[in-house]
Amino acid sequence: MTKLFGTDPSFYPSPRSAMDAPPENLAYVALLDPDAIGVVDLDPASPSYGKLIYKLDLPGVGDDELHHFGWNACSSALCPTAFHPQLERRYLVLPGIRSSRIYIADTKPDPRKPKIIKTIEPEEIKKRTGYSRLHTVHCGPEGIFISALGAAEGNGGPGGILLLDHFNFNVLGAWEMDRGPQHYAYDFWWHIAHDVTVSSGWATPDLFENGLNLDALLQRKYGHSIHFFDSRTRSHIQEIDFGDQHQMVLELRPAHNPRRTYGFASVVVDVTNLASSIWVWYRENGKWEAKKIIEIPAVPTPADQLPPALKDIGAVPPLVTDMVLSLDDKFLYVSCWGTGELIQYDVSDPFNPKHIDTVKIGGIATPFPHPSGKQITGGPQMVELSRDGKRAYFTNSLYKAWDEQFYPDGIHGAMVKVNIKPEGGMEIDSDFLIEFEGMRAHQIRLEGGDCSTDTFCYP
Repeated sequence: MTKLFGTDPSFYPSPRSAMDAPPENLAYVALLDPDAIGVVDLDPASPSYGKLIYKLDLPGVGDDELHHFGWNACSSALCPTAFHPQLERRYLVLPGIRSSRIYIADTKPDPRKPKIIKTIEPEEIKKRTGYSRLHTVHCGPEGIFISALGAAEGNGGPGGILLLDHFNFNVLGAWEMDRGPQHYAYDFWWHIAHDVTVSSGWATPDLFENGLNLDALLQRKYGHSIHFFDSRTRSHIQEIDFGDQHQMVLELRPAHNPRRTYGFASVVVDVTNLASSIWVWYRENGKWEAKKIIEIPAVPTPADQLPPALKDIGAVPPLVTDMVLSLDDKFLYVSCWGTGELIQYDVSDPFNPKHIDTVKIGGIATPFPHPSGKQITGGPQMVELSRDGKRAYFTNSLYKAWDEQFYPDGIHGAMVKVNIKPEGGMEIDSDFLIEFEGMRAHQIRLEGGDCSTDTFCYP
């Protein structure tokens, strides 16, 4: 289609127009042990299709643990509030969750061989922002936004959001002016046309860096709220508490259509029954509300099939740790890292989701093999969806200390492809399986953008 704005051909004014974008040819994948960015060939016509074609080793001292990296710019550059058509989707912003260090990788001139062009050391970030333990990167009109899970001085909080300059990657400072009661941080997104930012909460570093603290979980000490901010004044508007039985509110997926004022939040575990859940937030009569719309139950399991962390529990919790929403706001894909499932829901009516399909691979107990016959460790974790909604890709590692608790025999990094039918339904691609020898795999970013990368300002 004819581009309306901008110089970067991967920028689109609306989610509907982005669905017509060319298919992705490359994926960038966060690899760990040691930290690196892997480049995967996704072009079916290429002789190296489905292979790791390059590995960019990071120059750190091995303390980074790459997590939710992102692009420097996206379709939000076309927003009328901060029009930046001169920006291009060129640089990968790579934060270390343990080190609080940021690397900037340039994907030009050869996107198959990115290179590090800048390193921002943790001392600078802590001094300028008061934050540490960097997590999620989103590109917005005003700059590059990064969530941070801890305060600068130690293992506690509050966490929050910091900002980098679009053009020179200078650390500008903490984003919030008035955080209100917000203490825990994790993901964040926005309803950009309504000047509203939403954030979720996992934990402070003392509750996650050494693994899941089961005593703290039973005492309901993890995050169980979402927070709403005025994006212009950067001030807290409202908190919605899901109830402290709903521990660890992680991923946020707002509707892509900027006219819509709803989105989906995932909860890892209900401590009363070990279920995971999906909630919808929405605005009604000028106030934000939330409602649980999906509950995914735990699976009773004999103790001899369970790791030590779960033997006394006698069940495998689903452990929903990621999800992605298609650009037409129709399908929600939910990864259940514990039970080894990727679930597809029709959320055309966000208050009445319909289960469409489930594919299974890996899992804590009686793991399901890949269709090729190879056994996969871990389960669906970080999941990404192509802009046209026809292909999903996922990896199998969560976080090193947690991997070792729930999969004590080890997780061997893998990337899996799922083919999706237009009317709904999924099938794991038997001819696509990447095994990252000696490394674990986490976040995936698709060349040109994907369904959890961009913000659109036109409906």
